[in-house]
Amino acid sequence: MLTRRTFLAGTAALTGAAAASRLVTAEEAKAAPRIRISSCHIGMADAKKAGLEGIEVGAGGGAPKISIADPATIQKYKDQMKETGLAVSSIMMSIFNSNPLASDPNGPAWLEQTIDAAKELGAHTILVAFFGKGSLGGKGEMKKAEVDEVVTRVKAAAPRAQAASVFLGLENTLTAQQNAEILDRIGSPAVKIYYDIFNLAGQGYDTPAEIRFLKDRISIFHFKNGSDYLESGKVKWEPVAAAMKEIGYKGWIVLETSNPSKNVVDDDRKNADYIRKLFA
Repeated sequence: MLTRRTFLAGTAALTGAAAASRLVTAEEAKAAPRIRISSCHIGMADAKKAGLEGIEVGAGGGAPKISIADPATIQKYKDQMKETGLAVSSIMMSIFNSNPLASDPNGPAWLEQTIDAAKELGAHTILVAFFGKGSLGGKGEMKKAEVDEVVTRVKAAAPRAQAASVFLGLENTLTAQQNAEILDRIGSPAVKIYYDIFNLAGQGYDTPAEIRFLKDRISIFHFKNGSDYLESGKVKWEPVAAAMKEIGYKGWIVLETSNPSKNVVDDDRKNADYIRKLFA
């Protein structure tokens, strides 16, 4: 049987010489999937100065209407994108850390409002956070009742996210296996994992192995290394980058890094340069 892999291998053998004989056009290079870097702690103008491609914005708070759903807020980001040429990579729903999605009556509406805002902004992923009061467990332990309710609520929102071409990225401290089970229960291609290397390494997990296990069920990554620069903290990034390359990841890496020099632009530039060297 002709599989996609054998077809592609045969095609490569036939066309490799021809492809090598010409330069890639600017349009093809721009369209090719690639690693892009954004930051969750910097404004768009400073992100441009730091050489980044985008920023992750906060969904904010508010009841019953979440801040990111305000038309004035959406227009502000649209104006900034037009001015800088940068993108909104993702929207962070940290509100669920203090007002858990599993229990807050406003949670489903906030999620739907943020999906609509992400569509307006062209954002790739919504970070659906499960820390603090909203934790689903960690180090092998899972809060069953909370997980059951989260599955119900995310499953209900998933068709809206899929229609908007937005991923709901679940960020928590569960294992890759537990997260895969949650994704299986939700059963939507619009729901994936927002993978934070430092947080999960801190749980004692083998993050390169988890990345290889989850593969394309990861929508986006957070990179940080505690109070240090990426290249000098506890996390060793070469094995992480190798795993990401192995699964063919091409997408956003969001800096959630510290600023040792107290200059956010300089420090984000330094960390972004390090990432680009890793993935060169």
